[in-house]
Amino acid sequence: MGIVNIDDELHEQLRRASKVSCRSINAQAGFWIKVGMLCETNPTRSFNEIMERELISAGVSAQSLAATA
Repeated sequence: MGIVNIDDELHEQLRRASKVSCRSINAQAGFWIKVGMLCETNPTRSFNEIMERELISAGVSAQSLAATA
């Protein structure tokens, strides 16, 4: 494992985001790095398409949240 040197403001944003998403600061940084890499290597796909593909590949079955009226 290596050390990544980031500026103080980005670290603060990581700390805040990690609380919202219930991840450690390191897990949040890892998530952002992975998603950023996937976005760069799949520039024609939206964030939602990338996340859907990742969830499916992990075996997660998310049901539609269609509004019930």
